Amino acid sequence: MKHYPIDVLWQEVIYLAYHLHWDLDDLLDLEHQDRVRLVQGVAALNARAWEEVRQLS
Repeated sequence: MKHYPIDVLWQEVIYLAYHLHWDLDDLLDLEHQDRVRLVQGVAALNARAWEEVRQLS
């Protein structure tokens, strides 16, 4: 059985907690694929927001 690297798990949890303000328990209760999908979704929103800021300047 392959274990998910604990450092990567914490990076995902910290990223989502920072952006979504969810409780640690809620983030840790997510299925791995759901957590990864949320990380990708938040990252896409951040990238789009930064692109809009760049276009305004």
